[in-house]
Amino acid sequence: MRRKGLAIMAVHTADHTDRSTATDSPFGDAFGPAAALSCRECGTRFALSPIFACQECFGPLEVAYDLPVGDPEALRRQIEAGPASIWRYAPLLPVPADVATKRNLHPGWTKLVKADNLARELGITGGLHIKDDSGNPTHSFKDRVVAIALEAARTFGLTTLSCSSTGNLAGAVGAAAARAGFRSCVFIPHDLESAKVVMAAVYGGDLVAIEGSYDDVNRFCSELIGDPVGEGWGFVNVNLRPYYGEGSKTLAYEIAEQLGWRLPDNLVIPIASGSQLTKIDKGLQELIKLGLVEDKPYKIFGAQAEGCSPVSAAFKAGQDVVRPVKPDTIAKSLAIGNPADGPYVLDIARRTGGAVEDVNDDQIVDAITLLARTEGVFAETAGGVTVGVLRKLVETGQLDPSSETVVLNTGDGLKTLNAVEASARPTATIRPTLAAFREAGLA
Repeated sequence: MRRKGLAIMAVHTADHTDRSTATDSPFGDAFGPAAALSCRECGTRFALSPIFACQECFGPLEVAYDLPVGDPEALRRQIEAGPASIWRYAPLLPVPADVATKRNLHPGWTKLVKADNLARELGITGGLHIKDDSGNPTHSFKDRVVAIALEAARTFGLTTLSCSSTGNLAGAVGAAAARAGFRSCVFIPHDLESAKVVMAAVYGGDLVAIEGSYDDVNRFCSELIGDPVGEGWGFVNVNLRPYYGEGSKTLAYEIAEQLGWRLPDNLVIPIASGSQLTKIDKGLQELIKLGLVEDKPYKIFGAQAEGCSPVSAAFKAGQDVVRPVKPDTIAKSLAIGNPADGPYVLDIARRTGGAVEDVNDDQIVDAITLLARTEGVFAETAGGVTVGVLRKLVETGQLDPSSETVVLNTGDGLKTLNAVEASARPTATIRPTLAAFREAGLA
């Protein structure tokens, strides 16, 4: 089945079966403006519940809203008066109005770094910003998506938080569960970076390493969720996935607000499953629909590692089908060989006039060190992918350097030290004397 991406958020659609309304939910106002789950393929709507696949066509489900309409200025003021976290956008998310008072990690409102030094290095004249999500509680953007999934799990009365993960998500789930008083049991490939393993294990939940790739881990979790042993479990990226994915929209909201309620010309976004990219686009479209930003063209560029680049390969070949690959890259957080949202990424890149590009491991390492020495931002390998792809897009003429660009860094370089440890060494080792300092040529 060819999955056709939607250009804007799901809305009430008269041509399809409507299985719920905003008033028949047994959960009251627990999901805020969320009205239903809507199939991204056929538009069939279902009541808000812990399901993720359409019962009509098996397409993926996403949250559909009755978003606030009226005075954009009043909504802006409400948002700006909110907490310095993703909960300032509670009126646009599937969460209760009092979510900021609940026990969660309160992620978000991370820095938008004006990257003038990096811009000069790359020949970008239109303005460059780094959206640095390493400042989140567990040092990756995954805290955003887990925070939304946690609130859904709380509402549904689930008792265990779980996930399949390439590392960052495992840590985010473990931390969020510990804070909220949930049990956690997370599953990872056996060969993750040691720092990510430690960070996932330290929160006291169960951490299970599976022999195989992320795709093997994901298949195992899909089996577990259908077994009686999975009763009461909330898999944030499986049965809670429609809610989980909405957390990525907050990146779009923050970028626009931090730019003074306007959209950049270009965004460069990493691709793992592809969900982050598709939900950022959804968030931008919502901002336009609500009148919070001026409607203007923008281009979205997807970034992959060459050793796991099925979406990039499909884009370059002009294909609609994303063919699975076996990952082989240092960018393990992006090493998903069968990305669920890959076809939707293709649609968005083509619709906006962007592209999907990839860089090899050497280029990833070079980009990590380039960002560190120009802007003082130490990115993990996924950030090396986005900065490396940005450089490649400028060099190949795919991105106009005179236009304003935002590039995402989704995690902290301290999690992937092994990627740069060969080159990031002491300049010199000397005796503790001034003479030795001078002899080393450092004076």
